[in-house]
Amino acid sequence: MNKQITTHEALVKAQNICAKQEKCKADIRKKLYEWKILPEEIEKIINELLENKFIDEKRYAGFYVKDKYKLSKWGRIKIEFSLRQKQIEASIIANALNEINEDEYIEILRAELKKKLKSLKNDEKHKVKEKLLRFAQSRGYEIELSITMVEELLTG
Repeated sequence: MNKQITTHEALVKAQNICAKQEKCKADIRKKLYEWKILPEEIEKIINELLENKFIDEKRYAGFYVKDKYKLSKWGRIKIEFSLRQKQIEASIIANALNEINEDEYIEILRAELKKKLKSLKNDEKHKVKEKLLRFAQSRGYEIELSITMVEELLTG
């Protein structure tokens, strides 16, 4: 049976969560709602976490972007969409996305497209191209970059 936790207990639990892993306001707000903390108390807890640097949305966005493009192999569009869903400010998202190393980003897309190409059956060239472009789009890569990379892969 879930007992109601106090505001202080919720703050301590939230601090522990934030100390172990980067979190954004939306992540912690969701947890606090799950713990049935009153809305006005939630905002006090969030503000205290912000003041004491347990939550830092710029830091969070930076780590999130690095993690998603390097480990999950996501493109900028998917990363941006995901951060917007977490209610991160547009300017913070833009700054974090600007930290992406362009050469590394292109290499990741190239490697993912090569891997995908190997998994495709020997279809006609236009079908292969379509499938590769759809794949790149599903990963959140920009259409212009995707087209360039697919063309390069299929002609080179």
